[in-house]
Amino acid sequence: QVQLVESGGGLVQAGGSLRLSCAASGRTLRQYAMGWFRQAPAKEREVVAVITGRGGITTYADSVKGRFTISRDNAKNTVYLQMNSLKPEDTAVYYCAVDKLLRRAIMSSRQADFGSWGQGTQVTVFS
Repeated sequence: QVQLVESGGGLVQAGGSLRLSCAASGRTLRQYAMGWFRQAPAKEREVVAVITGRGGITTYADSVKGRFTISRDNAKNTVYLQMNSLKPEDTAVYYCAVDKLLRRAIMSSRQADFGSWGQGTQVTVFS
């Protein structure tokens, strides 16, 4: 059973940066894609970024392209989300999750394809 623990959230002024971490235990995840998702108040959860098992391919939501970077360190079984130029609209609870399918042929960003959700970490951006 995979367990994911997010950390690194906090309160930051608009234009600032945060780095989120997602540490996995219970299984080595180097062959699974990992994703970051977020849920803002009164909104549905949405995908932020996804990275393949080896880290060679990434995809981002249009709203964060050029500002956020997803990466992973398979030796540490950890995935990161570097968030720069933060905006108030980035305020949300951020979750990480692991692809349910081993070595999926075509990267997915569908929430239904991800599982073992972490508890989330709150990011609040004030102007």
